[in-house]
Amino acid sequence: MRKLLYALAATTLLFTSWAHAAPELRSDHPERYTVVKGDTLWDISGRFLNDPWYWPEIWHVNPQVANPHLIYPGDRLALVYIDGQPRVTKVAHSNGVVKLSPQVRSERIETPIPAIPLDAISSFLTDTRIVSPELINKAPYVLEGADGRIVTGAGDRIYARGEKPADKVGVFRRSKEFRDPDTGEFLGLEARSIARGNVSSEDGDVLTVNLTRSSEEVRIGDRLLVNEDRRLTTSFVPSAPKQEVEGRMMSVDGGVTQIGQFDVVAISRGTREGLEAGNVMAVLKSGNFVRDPVTNETVELPSERAGLLMVFQVYEKMSYGLVLQATRPLSVGDKVTNP
Repeated sequence: MRKLLYALAATTLLFTSWAHAAPELRSDHPERYTVVKGDTLWDISGRFLNDPWYWPEIWHVNPQVANPHLIYPGDRLALVYIDGQPRVTKVAHSNGVVKLSPQVRSERIETPIPAIPLDAISSFLTDTRIVSPELINKAPYVLEGADGRIVTGAGDRIYARGEKPADKVGVFRRSKEFRDPDTGEFLGLEARSIARGNVSSEDGDVLTVNLTRSSEEVRIGDRLLVNEDRRLTTSFVPSAPKQEVEGRMMSVDGGVTQIGQFDVVAISRGTREGLEAGNVMAVLKSGNFVRDPVTNETVELPSERAGLLMVFQVYEKMSYGLVLQATRPLSVGDKVTNP
């Protein structure tokens, strides 16, 4: 079951023109749809469109309805035609009759629906980060816990050595090192969040840290970095990249071998290639290698489209994405490209 939905930030959904075919409505699309708790923008887009990432092109902002940019559980969406083009708009309703007219309504208690299931990605948005090896190598490191303990957790006291990065710190562990699968270029180092704490005192270069929370046991050698307290960005709007992008999936969270729906993956492209949070990428399943029975050569079969992912965290040279659709098991090394 999905966890509590975080707020979907209010952003103006502008009409965007891409060099693709016009968005196509599903043959079984609803004329009316009532939003329910647990829905996401991606789910709703998929009810109306064959290609959900075209949602900004058909979403019609109705200024007659309070908070027209936000979609809440209980809201009614209607398919209308404006200048002959299909548009989905949020409409006011009274006594079961839908009408596009002003209506006074009280402030909602519910939070707006998010674009994608946020419980699957929240730890990546708030804690886990991509850093340079130099940054983590020079960061203070854990010596031991109070009373000589080698593993500690929330509520414990630890000692670290190095220059204090800040009063509030995060405890991180060196994780995956990412390189471009095709060129070998170094793309970034994943620093996995382990705990958070407050520096209570300094004695020379020895720091005393009180741990306030932990997701794993803190170990000797873990590193202290500034606790960034990054705000959870939830204003993702499905969109195609503005330019042609082609990369590969480099890893999947959890260390599994097969990749499926709602798995978090690292991909080998970032802001320098034009990627933005909210971009949707098609996943191409790599073709098998077969031996040509005539020439005895090894031939790679064509890649086949097998899924979709949405980019949610972007760095300069790489990004994290959430797999939203998978028609067959995906694997590390599969290509990602424009949808």
